Amino acid sequence: MRVYLDTSVYNRPFDDQTQAKVFLETQAVLIILQMVEDKDIELVSSPILEYENSRNSQILQQYSMNRYLKMATLTQPKTTTVQERAEKLEMDGIKALDALHVACAEMSKCDYFITCDKRLINRCQTLAIVKTVNPIDFILEVENEN
Repeated sequence: MRVYLDTSVYNRPFDDQTQAKVFLETQAVLIILQMVEDKDIELVSSPILEYENSRNSQILQQYSMNRYLKMATLTQPKTTTVQERAEKLEMDGIKALDALHVACAEMSKCDYFITCDKRLINRCQTLAIVKTVNPIDFILEVENEN
């Protein structure tokens, strides 16, 4: 199974854990990252993830995300096809960087695009080809398949 995690997922463990939703998503993210380490799922990276991470002023967060990006079995380059698909998604109301993430997930034939951004999940339900879920829903779906 191939997954693409957007930047919000990698950074969720560093968010305020006093909110129940954030805490639960963090636990799901940690399980997903463990699945990547155990090679139970295939992680996809992209230059867009690397770019966003390079702009993070929090060194610990940047280091942590880099550690997982290095475990990716595939890096989807930002090709003309990715750019054109992202522009189409952007015209349909998805923010530019989010559209690039979705396009990379689609072009790399991911089974899941995982994000903590509820608005993006809602938009992707009708616009994206790839199944878009939050970390909790991903874990629940994977558990139900087994």
